[in-house]
Amino acid sequence: MAAESQAEVVERAARGFEREFGVGPTAVAVAPGRVNLIGEHTDYNDGLVLPMAIDAWCVCAAGRGQGGDPTGAWGQSPRAGARLLAPDVDGRSTMPSEVDRWARWASDQRQGHWSRYVAGVLAGVRGLAQTGLALPPLDVAFASSVPMGAGLSSSAALEVSVAVAACRAWGIEVPGAMELARLCQRAEQGFAGVPCGLMDQCASIMARAGHALLLDCRSMEARHAPMPSALAVVVVTTGVRHALASGEYARRRAECDAACAAMGVRSLRDATMDRVETIEDLLLRRRARHVVTENLRVLEFVAAMEGGDGARAGRLMRDSHSSLRDDYGVSCAELDAAVEGLGRMEGVLGARMTGGGFGGSAIALVEQARAQRVVAGAMARRLGVSARVAAPVDGAWVVNGLESQRGGG
Repeated sequence: MAAESQAEVVERAARGFEREFGVGPTAVAVAPGRVNLIGEHTDYNDGLVLPMAIDAWCVCAAGRGQGGDPTGAWGQSPRAGARLLAPDVDGRSTMPSEVDRWARWASDQRQGHWSRYVAGVLAGVRGLAQTGLALPPLDVAFASSVPMGAGLSSSAALEVSVAVAACRAWGIEVPGAMELARLCQRAEQGFAGVPCGLMDQCASIMARAGHALLLDCRSMEARHAPMPSALAVVVVTTGVRHALASGEYARRRAECDAACAAMGVRSLRDATMDRVETIEDLLLRRRARHVVTENLRVLEFVAAMEGGDGARAGRLMRDSHSSLRDDYGVSCAELDAAVEGLGRMEGVLGARMTGGGFGGSAIALVEQARAQRVVAGAMARRLGVSARVAAPVDGAWVVNGLESQRGGG
């Protein structure tokens, strides 16, 4: 099945807004999901990552609250600070009018619920407003073609699209690219309770069509690394998300901190393999070994792609998956089966899990001429619930016209 176009997702969000609130939105913003080609679980260790924005979109439509039909879906709601609609799942939430109650309101929502992310972003955007400026209630509707729980950063795409749309609807200047990324990160950490790094938000905002984004998560320097036209990326979504994922993510961060303490370094970015081998605790040694070797693989992968050496890049992807499975312990049987199955297919140069792990998606670097056959083969072999070629697209900064407005941010 063909991927849903950006225009189709925009139409769903705008029509959902109009049906629900009785007027058209005053602002619409778009943000893509992403795959991470290599550099997994390195971002929160001051490391290197190489994400690529993909042609799957979250679209937010927003407008200043108009009141609406008192007998309709919102008729019994208290006066809203924001009315939130997710038409894809027929979901509604009403945020209280008092801004200082938003954090408590979000914490009362189910863990992982989309409303927690939206509330955090709206709180951050309101914080950008001029001191003393009274902002009216906001109506928000969003639609997405980024599958949730697939390791393709649906949460960051949601955060970025809501932030841009809310700024425009409220008449607040959209912040620069990095400030926008940090606003969304704070929302996810503070309101959704996810101790995420900045990779996902930066990829959704800053990516460029035809390129991956090489991001140094310590200096926050970024450069766009071209993707060879002879190669393609195939994404296989397993449809699996194990319940232990969020808790294990926090545990890995704690284990990395403990490994740093054992070596006497501030961050695993400062560690060398010689230092890693001095860690007495075997588990902590394995965790640190993954991060240190993964940073090296990122640089080697970029060099391989820029040199047109797809075979070398593929080997690095396989090594990355082995390290994530054996040293970092974040793969699972379904991901391993997808990676192994892809690796046996003609035209596949390498494959690995992508995202936080414990389910989600696997990606493969393939010869462009064989990409559709790989997709068909993945579905025929039941390697996942869906498979598709993912195109490298522009991030929200370009898609929403912000780059031409104020430069690169």
